[in-house]
Amino acid sequence: MEHLDWSDIRLFLAVAEQGTLTAAARAVGFTQPTLGRRIQSLEQSLGLKLFQRTTEGFLLTEAGLALLPAAKRMAEEADAAMRQLAGQEVKLTGTLRISSFDWFSHSVLTDCCAEFLQLHPDVSIELLNDSRLFNLARREADLVFRLQAFDEPDIAQRQLLLLDYGLYAAADFDLSLLNTPEQLKLISMDNYFSDLPDVVWLNNQFPGAKLAFSSNSREAQARLCVAGLGLAVLPVRLAEQMQGLQQLPVASAPPSRPIWLGYHQDLRHQRRLRAFIDFITQRLGAAK
Repeated sequence: MEHLDWSDIRLFLAVAEQGTLTAAARAVGFTQPTLGRRIQSLEQSLGLKLFQRTTEGFLLTEAGLALLPAAKRMAEEADAAMRQLAGQEVKLTGTLRISSFDWFSHSVLTDCCAEFLQLHPDVSIELLNDSRLFNLARREADLVFRLQAFDEPDIAQRQLLLLDYGLYAAADFDLSLLNTPEQLKLISMDNYFSDLPDVVWLNNQFPGAKLAFSSNSREAQARLCVAGLGLAVLPVRLAEQMQGLQQLPVASAPPSRPIWLGYHQDLRHQRRLRAFIDFITQRLGAAK
């Protein structure tokens, strides 16, 4: 007697449970002739007749009845093994190294990371708040969020959302001052970022205003704006989370900017990365 093959036992069970070759073939996704040949081959390898062929279907012989309990136990063990593997598949582990820019890390990603870690407690996240561009090819980060598209080779990317901007002032700002732009003070990006669309928009809106404070940190700009030191163009998502700001009416809003996420293509099948990308896309997409 040759060693029993589980795939053959599975076919034996299908015929025993269905009673006919046609129904069993349909259940296991085989053609009827192929299934018939496999059953015949199993009987030959065992040297036993497992079924009696009748006009009404396949009936178990004494040998078939003797094999049936063991075959069912094998099926139960196989099902249990598959359930265990399935459980391991959804249990994500390992570390995700994520890079983002200053206020987006604090105001948006931290809450998203907290929710994700509650769903997947065996994953750890390292969130890097840095203005420099991390090298994904050298695995300096697994996933990067930034305000410009990626032009590096082998980087998979997608536009996560469109970031809206608004013009803000302190809550007690006197709106009548908008009629005298030469008396206004502005809060903006530093000279390195002077060509950003929202910076250009602000300068065009108030050409005679004085620049009171500049920083490459939007969060710092927002805090100075709350303190009443000037007007600032801020991401709406950031401004809405801060107390003491009012959005000013403008004829045309500052230009929006896309937020991009990118990762190296070699990581496209990494389960924890895929799970986080799917989660963050759904989470932020629903919050638009």
